[in-house]
Amino acid sequence: MSEKKYKSLGKLLMDRGLITENQLQQALDEQRYTGKLLGRTLVELGFVREEDILKTLGMQAGIEFVDLPKMKISKEVLVKVSPTIVKIYKVMPIKFEDGTLTIAMSDPLNVNISDDLRFMLGYNIKGVIAKEDDITEAIHKYYGESGESINELLGEIEKNVPAMPQEEEVTDAVVLQELASQPPVVKLLNLILLQAVKDRASDIHFEPFEDKYMIRYRVDGILYDITNPPKNLALAVSSRIKVMSSLDIAERRLPQDGRIMISVEGKNIDLRVSTLPTVFGESVVLRVLDKDVVSLSLDQVGMSEDVKREVRRIANKPNGIMLATGPTGCGKTTTLYSCLREINKIDYKIITTEDPVEYDIPGIIQVSIRPKINLNFATCLRHILRQDPDIIMVGEIRDTETAQIAIQASLTGHLVLSTLHTNDAPGAITRLINMGVEPFLITSTLEAVIAQRLIRVICKNCHERYYPDEKTIEEINLTKEELKNMVFYRGKGCSQCNKNGYKGRTGIYELLVITDSLKLLIMDRVQTSVLREAARKEGMSTLREDGLRKVRDGVTTIEEVVRETQQYV
Repeated sequence: MSEKKYKSLGKLLMDRGLITENQLQQALDEQRYTGKLLGRTLVELGFVREEDILKTLGMQAGIEFVDLPKMKISKEVLVKVSPTIVKIYKVMPIKFEDGTLTIAMSDPLNVNISDDLRFMLGYNIKGVIAKEDDITEAIHKYYGESGESINELLGEIEKNVPAMPQEEEVTDAVVLQELASQPPVVKLLNLILLQAVKDRASDIHFEPFEDKYMIRYRVDGILYDITNPPKNLALAVSSRIKVMSSLDIAERRLPQDGRIMISVEGKNIDLRVSTLPTVFGESVVLRVLDKDVVSLSLDQVGMSEDVKREVRRIANKPNGIMLATGPTGCGKTTTLYSCLREINKIDYKIITTEDPVEYDIPGIIQVSIRPKINLNFATCLRHILRQDPDIIMVGEIRDTETAQIAIQASLTGHLVLSTLHTNDAPGAITRLINMGVEPFLITSTLEAVIAQRLIRVICKNCHERYYPDEKTIEEINLTKEELKNMVFYRGKGCSQCNKNGYKGRTGIYELLVITDSLKLLIMDRVQTSVLREAARKEGMSTLREDGLRKVRDGVTTIEEVVRETQQYV
């Protein structure tokens, strides 16, 4: 909703005598930093009941409020909407008369939900308002845990849907639009998205091959095969994704990037879309950005207390550079976001430039780079400095120009956070020097480098004690004395972790703080190995050592630590 709508809601609540002007202003101030809806903020502050908010919204839009727990819904109405659809859209059918299906929603002003349901169900849809918790309870009461599986839906499609054309046979955009709009295709994609969110997938891969079409989820960094739909569904599915992300549906020769905002089980999910033309059709990857899964807090990313304390100290400095390093997908941006959340105060101006902006943080100005119009990191950074910021985050230092501007920003009194692709923390120094940055500039500005990896966490529901085999023990180089005091755990595998023994991920960290003695070595342009040994003597724990600490604490397994750190001991 826009700020205008928020004010309209606030004024309506004041007109009804439900809140005061001071309460409204306090809620607006709170909302500015939390990013939550005004109604939700007012409820959480205890100024008004959720029911009063919904009734007011209903009055504003001319929509009726219903008390779901007091209603009795007939089976004839329930069968009009499948369990899958009510769970995806978090709605509840309550009445069917004269071809019109009345649906209870917590946000009936969301026209996309009404349009989707009208299209998929073939009925006129009338929306009424109900409390979100009441809808959840009604779904559980009337539908239970039942729901269509992806494989069941594919079986239905194979039986009832006419054969679809091959990709090379279709060039007309109108035909592609019709393919993308077929109810079974819409339903299939919605079900895939629902399952992905339930399984905490970070990416969904739609992959065409010569004789099959694969759909895979990436969960906790590992790819899992979900299903193999009929090959001739590939065009319809990719076309549906393009329609949802406002991409050119007829363009299949060039890569495209887009974005989809959807609501799944009442949660707003941001999907980043990437298409890539391949020999056997378009490969499509959806990156799932679910704010409920990612925790933007230094207390919850897996840092040890000593590392966390140092990171906080450096993040609160008035100037300098702090870098996060590691491969793609290791949580670097999440770490920097967590730092920004801690220092995001009313007396600081914070500007970020990212590729792309992944999570909106209230109170921070965020800029998405656009290479097509030459809006790159260096250009953005140059103009950001004219906006009088206190703190700057640069998504990635990719070239000498960006590195030089970041250093100049630090020298002129700004705190700069950024990422770099190196294997470990000391390697960042060598990388900057290889970019052409003079050592004296590095020692004058660089405060610390954080190297990190993400490792899978043992499932708490099925963890058990075990003893690793000798080969695994040899890989971690522990002495017999150290082994005596260690207890090892692993996940046995259960329904909660999809039988793989792991659920969730946490970080392992290597923090290199630039001390006076390290500055002398940097000025001498020493090799990375020399710098690493000197840092370890000053107390730096390596990625492997931090991983073993988490093994001792029963957080993860030796195999997982070895897998992520074997090249960087």
